[in-house]
Amino acid sequence: MGKANKNPKGTSGWAFMRRALLFVILTLLTQIGGAAFLAGIGLSYIAKITRRWARLAVFICLYAAATFAAHAVAPMFGRVPLSCFSMDGPLRVLSPLYCALNRNYVTGDVLRVADALSRHMAAQFPGTVTVALDANFPFLDGFPLLPHLSHDDGRKLDIAFYYQGPDGEPVNGQTRSPIGYFAFEQPVAGAPLPCAGRDDLLTFRWNFDVLQPLFPDWRLDQARSGAAVRWLATEGRKMGVEKIFIEPHLAQRLAVENGSVRFQGCRAARHDDHIHFQVVE
Repeated sequence: MGKANKNPKGTSGWAFMRRALLFVILTLLTQIGGAAFLAGIGLSYIAKITRRWARLAVFICLYAAATFAAHAVAPMFGRVPLSCFSMDGPLRVLSPLYCALNRNYVTGDVLRVADALSRHMAAQFPGTVTVALDANFPFLDGFPLLPHLSHDDGRKLDIAFYYQGPDGEPVNGQTRSPIGYFAFEQPVAGAPLPCAGRDDLLTFRWNFDVLQPLFPDWRLDQARSGAAVRWLATEGRKMGVEKIFIEPHLAQRLAVENGSVRFQGCRAARHDDHIHFQVVE
Protein backbone atom coordinates (compact mmCIF):
# COMPACT_ATOMS: atom_id res chain seq x y z
CA MET A 1 0.00 0.00 0.00
CA GLY A 2 1.16 3.56 -0.72
CA LYS A 3 2.03 5.98 2.03
CA ALA A 4 -0.80 8.06 3.45
CA ASN A 5 -0.86 11.63 2.21
CA LYS A 6 0.36 13.78 5.08
CA ASN A 7 -0.90 16.97 3.44
CA PRO A 8 -4.51 16.41 2.42
CA LYS A 9 -5.85 18.73 -0.25
CA GLY A 10 -6.96 21.99 1.32
CA THR A 11 -4.81 21.71 4.46
CA SER A 12 -2.25 24.24 3.27
CA GLY A 13 -5.03 26.64 2.27
CA TRP A 14 -6.66 26.37 5.67
CA ALA A 15 -3.31 26.91 7.41
CA PHE A 16 -2.75 30.07 5.35
CA MET A 17 -6.23 31.39 6.19
CA ARG A 18 -5.73 30.62 9.88
CA ARG A 19 -2.42 32.45 9.94
CA ALA A 20 -3.84 35.39 8.00
CA LEU A 21 -6.71 35.65 10.48
CA LEU A 22 -4.34 35.53 13.45
CA PHE A 23 -2.18 38.22 11.83
CA VAL A 24 -5.19 40.51 11.41
CA ILE A 25 -6.49 39.90 14.95
CA LEU A 26 -3.09 40.45 16.59
CA THR A 27 -2.53 43.60 14.54
CA LEU A 28 -5.91 45.06 15.41
CA LEU A 29 -5.54 44.21 19.11
CA THR A 30 -1.95 45.30 19.67
CA GLN A 31 -0.69 47.02 16.49
CA ILE A 32 2.68 45.22 16.61
CA GLY A 33 1.47 41.69 17.38
CA GLY A 34 0.89 40.80 13.74
CA ALA A 35 4.45 41.73 12.80
CA ALA A 36 5.80 39.68 15.73
CA PHE A 37 3.64 36.76 14.59
CA LEU A 38 5.07 36.85 11.05
CA ALA A 39 8.60 37.17 12.42
CA GLY A 40 7.95 34.17 14.64
CA ILE A 41 6.80 32.09 11.67
CA GLY A 42 9.92 33.04 9.73
CA LEU A 43 12.28 32.37 12.63
CA SER A 44 10.64 29.02 13.38
CA TYR A 45 11.00 28.01 9.72
CA ILE A 46 14.68 28.97 9.59
CA ALA A 47 15.42 27.23 12.90
CA LYS A 48 13.27 24.22 11.94
CA ILE A 49 11.10 24.59 15.05
CA THR A 50 8.02 22.43 14.59
CA ARG A 51 6.46 21.91 18.01
CA ARG A 52 3.54 24.23 18.66
CA TRP A 53 4.58 25.11 22.21
CA ALA A 54 8.05 26.04 20.97
CA ARG A 55 6.61 28.21 18.21
CA LEU A 56 4.34 29.87 20.74
CA ALA A 57 7.35 30.55 22.98
CA VAL A 58 9.18 32.13 20.03
CA PHE A 59 6.21 34.41 19.33
CA ILE A 60 5.87 35.44 22.99
CA CYS A 61 9.56 36.31 23.20
CA LEU A 62 9.45 38.32 19.98
CA TYR A 63 6.27 40.11 21.02
CA ALA A 64 7.70 40.98 24.43
CA ALA A 65 10.89 42.29 22.80
CA ALA A 66 8.87 44.38 20.33
CA THR A 67 6.72 45.78 23.14
CA PHE A 68 9.78 46.87 25.14
CA ALA A 69 11.36 48.29 21.99
CA ALA A 70 8.21 50.34 21.35
CA HIS A 71 8.87 52.25 24.58
CA ALA A 72 12.17 53.50 23.12
CA VAL A 73 10.95 54.05 19.56
CA ALA A 74 7.53 55.65 20.19
CA PRO A 75 8.97 59.07 21.21
CA MET A 76 10.32 59.35 17.65
CA PHE A 77 6.67 59.27 16.59
CA GLY A 78 5.68 61.88 19.16
CA ARG A 79 4.22 59.50 21.74
CA VAL A 80 5.22 58.40 25.22
CA PRO A 81 3.94 55.49 27.34
CA LEU A 82 1.86 55.82 30.46
CA SER A 83 3.44 53.54 33.06
CA CYS A 84 1.44 50.48 34.06
CA PHE A 85 3.76 49.69 36.97
CA SER A 86 3.80 52.94 38.95
CA MET A 87 1.59 52.23 41.96
CA ASP A 88 2.52 55.06 44.32
CA GLY A 89 1.43 58.18 42.40
CA PRO A 90 -1.94 59.87 41.91
CA LEU A 91 -2.11 58.74 38.25
CA ARG A 92 -2.25 55.03 37.47
CA VAL A 93 -3.13 52.85 34.51
CA LEU A 94 -5.87 50.42 35.54
CA SER A 95 -4.04 47.23 34.59
CA PRO A 96 -0.73 46.00 33.11
CA LEU A 97 -2.96 44.52 30.39
CA TYR A 98 -3.10 47.96 28.79
CA CYS A 99 0.69 47.97 28.48
CA ALA A 100 0.77 44.36 27.29
CA LEU A 101 -1.60 45.35 24.47
CA ASN A 102 0.29 48.60 23.71
CA ARG A 103 -2.79 50.74 24.37
CA ASN A 104 -1.05 53.14 26.78
CA TYR A 105 0.62 55.70 24.49
CA VAL A 106 -0.14 59.43 24.39
CA THR A 107 1.48 62.64 23.24
CA GLY A 108 3.48 64.65 25.74
CA ASP A 109 0.64 67.20 25.96
CA VAL A 110 -1.86 64.52 26.98
CA LEU A 111 0.54 63.16 29.58
CA ARG A 112 0.98 66.64 31.07
CA VAL A 113 -2.79 67.15 31.28
CA ALA A 114 -3.37 63.72 32.86
CA ASP A 115 -0.60 64.28 35.39
CA ALA A 116 -1.88 67.76 36.30
CA LEU A 117 -5.46 66.47 36.61
CA SER A 118 -4.38 63.65 38.92
CA ARG A 119 -2.38 66.02 41.14
CA HIS A 120 -5.30 68.45 41.30
CA MET A 121 -7.71 65.68 42.28
CA ALA A 122 -5.33 64.33 44.93
CA ALA A 123 -4.96 67.82 46.40
CA GLN A 124 -8.68 68.61 46.40
CA PHE A 125 -9.71 65.12 47.54
CA PRO A 126 -6.77 63.70 49.54
CA GLY A 127 -5.87 60.14 48.67
CA THR A 128 -7.66 60.21 45.32
CA VAL A 129 -6.14 58.12 42.55
CA THR A 130 -6.99 58.98 38.95
CA VAL A 131 -7.21 55.86 36.79
CA ALA A 132 -6.25 55.93 33.11
CA LEU A 133 -7.84 53.50 30.66
CA ASP A 134 -7.38 53.27 26.89
CA ALA A 135 -5.00 55.74 25.29
CA ASN A 136 -3.50 55.06 21.85
CA PHE A 137 -1.10 52.71 20.06
CA PRO A 138 2.58 53.70 19.85
CA PHE A 139 2.84 54.34 16.09
CA LEU A 140 1.11 55.72 13.01
CA ASP A 141 -1.62 58.37 13.04
CA GLY A 142 -4.90 57.00 11.73
CA PHE A 143 -4.34 53.44 12.99
CA PRO A 144 -7.59 52.53 14.83
CA LEU A 145 -7.66 51.50 18.48
CA LEU A 146 -10.81 49.40 18.34
CA PRO A 147 -13.55 49.68 19.48
CA HIS A 148 -12.83 53.42 19.76
CA LEU A 149 -13.48 55.56 16.72
CA SER A 150 -11.05 58.38 17.51
CA HIS A 151 -8.10 57.01 19.54
CA ASP A 152 -5.77 57.01 16.54
CA ASP A 153 -3.26 59.86 16.90
CA GLY A 154 -1.98 59.94 20.49
CA ARG A 155 -4.15 62.92 21.45
CA LYS A 156 -6.88 61.00 23.28
CA LEU A 157 -7.12 59.41 26.73
CA ASP A 158 -9.93 57.80 28.70
CA ILE A 159 -10.15 58.41 32.43
CA ALA A 160 -12.23 56.20 34.72
CA PHE A 161 -15.01 57.62 36.82
CA TYR A 162 -14.48 57.93 40.55
CA TYR A 163 -16.66 55.74 42.78
CA GLN A 164 -17.99 55.34 46.31
CA GLY A 165 -18.42 52.02 48.08
CA PRO A 166 -21.64 50.79 49.71
CA ASP A 167 -21.00 52.89 52.83
CA GLY A 168 -20.07 56.01 50.89
CA GLU A 169 -16.31 55.58 51.34
CA PRO A 170 -14.15 56.60 48.35
CA VAL A 171 -12.98 53.79 46.10
CA ASN A 172 -9.49 54.43 44.75
CA GLY A 173 -7.50 52.78 42.00
CA GLN A 174 -10.39 50.50 41.01
CA THR A 175 -13.33 50.52 38.63
CA ARG A 176 -16.64 48.70 38.68
CA SER A 177 -15.66 46.75 35.57
CA PRO A 178 -12.41 44.72 35.57
CA ILE A 179 -11.38 46.44 32.32
CA GLY A 180 -12.78 49.87 33.22
CA TYR A 181 -15.52 49.83 30.57
CA PHE A 182 -19.14 48.74 30.12
CA ALA A 183 -20.33 49.36 33.72
CA PHE A 184 -22.74 52.08 32.62
CA GLU A 185 -24.36 54.77 34.72
CA GLN A 186 -28.02 54.53 33.80
CA PRO A 187 -29.98 57.73 33.07
CA VAL A 188 -32.62 58.92 35.50
CA ALA A 189 -36.16 59.73 34.50
CA GLY A 190 -36.41 62.85 32.38
CA ALA A 191 -32.73 62.92 31.44
CA PRO A 192 -31.75 63.87 27.87
CA LEU A 193 -31.46 60.76 25.68
CA PRO A 194 -30.42 61.78 22.15
CA CYS A 195 -30.16 58.17 20.96
CA ALA A 196 -33.56 57.01 22.22
CA GLY A 197 -35.48 55.04 19.62
CA ARG A 198 -32.51 54.53 17.29
CA ASP A 199 -31.59 51.05 16.16
CA ASP A 200 -28.46 51.49 14.04
CA LEU A 201 -27.04 48.34 12.50
CA LEU A 202 -23.50 49.72 12.30
CA THR A 203 -22.73 51.03 15.75
CA PHE A 204 -20.36 50.64 18.70
CA ARG A 205 -23.06 51.83 21.10
CA TRP A 206 -23.47 48.59 22.99
CA ASN A 207 -25.58 48.43 26.14
CA PHE A 208 -24.44 45.05 27.51
CA ASP A 209 -27.54 44.77 29.69
CA VAL A 210 -26.66 41.18 30.63
CA LEU A 211 -23.39 42.34 32.24
CA GLN A 212 -24.75 45.12 34.43
CA PRO A 213 -25.88 42.92 37.40
CA LEU A 214 -22.38 41.39 37.56
CA PHE A 215 -20.60 44.62 38.52
CA PRO A 216 -20.14 45.82 42.13
CA ASP A 217 -22.89 48.02 43.48
CA TRP A 218 -20.69 51.10 43.79
CA ARG A 219 -22.15 54.56 43.37
CA LEU A 220 -20.74 57.18 41.06
CA ASP A 221 -18.83 59.70 43.14
CA GLN A 222 -20.51 62.77 41.71
CA ALA A 223 -18.34 65.25 43.62
CA ARG A 224 -15.04 63.85 42.36
CA SER A 225 -16.22 62.92 38.86
CA GLY A 226 -17.81 66.33 38.39
CA ALA A 227 -14.68 68.07 39.71
CA ALA A 228 -12.51 66.18 37.21
CA VAL A 229 -14.68 67.18 34.26
CA ARG A 230 -14.83 70.81 35.40
CA TRP A 231 -11.03 70.92 35.77
CA LEU A 232 -10.58 69.50 32.27
CA ALA A 233 -13.02 72.10 30.89
CA THR A 234 -11.26 75.03 32.62
CA GLU A 235 -7.66 74.48 33.67
CA GLY A 236 -7.29 71.62 31.21
CA ARG A 237 -8.54 73.85 28.40
CA LYS A 238 -5.65 76.22 29.14
CA MET A 239 -3.31 73.26 28.62
CA GLY A 240 -4.83 72.33 25.26
CA VAL A 241 -7.89 70.21 26.07
CA GLU A 242 -10.40 70.84 23.28
CA LYS A 243 -13.07 68.15 23.78
CA ILE A 244 -14.46 66.10 26.65
CA PHE A 245 -16.92 63.31 25.89
CA ILE A 246 -19.53 62.12 28.37
CA GLU A 247 -23.18 61.25 27.89
CA PRO A 248 -25.61 64.20 27.99
CA HIS A 249 -27.55 62.71 30.90
CA LEU A 250 -24.35 62.63 32.97
CA ALA A 251 -23.29 66.13 31.92
CA GLN A 252 -26.64 67.33 33.26
CA ARG A 253 -26.45 65.19 36.40
CA LEU A 254 -22.93 66.35 37.24
CA ALA A 255 -23.70 69.98 36.33
CA VAL A 256 -20.73 70.13 33.96
CA GLU A 257 -22.46 71.32 30.78
CA ASN A 258 -19.88 73.41 28.99
CA GLY A 259 -18.68 74.26 25.50
CA SER A 260 -15.88 71.71 25.84
CA VAL A 261 -18.18 68.93 27.07
CA ARG A 262 -19.57 67.19 24.01
CA PHE A 263 -21.75 64.26 22.99
CA GLN A 264 -19.76 61.75 20.94
CA GLY A 265 -22.69 60.68 18.76
CA CYS A 266 -24.96 57.67 18.59
CA ARG A 267 -22.66 55.37 16.61
CA ALA A 268 -19.71 55.69 19.01
CA ALA A 269 -19.40 53.75 22.27
CA ARG A 270 -21.35 54.94 25.29
CA HIS A 271 -19.54 57.46 27.47
CA ASP A 272 -21.34 56.99 30.77
CA ASP A 273 -18.72 54.52 32.00
CA HIS A 274 -15.69 56.80 31.57
CA ILE A 275 -14.48 60.30 30.68
CA HIS A 276 -12.79 60.89 27.34
CA PHE A 277 -10.64 63.93 26.69
CA GLN A 278 -8.46 65.03 23.82
CA VAL A 279 -6.04 67.86 23.17
CA VAL A 280 -5.56 70.09 20.14
CA GLU A 281 -3.11 69.08 17.44
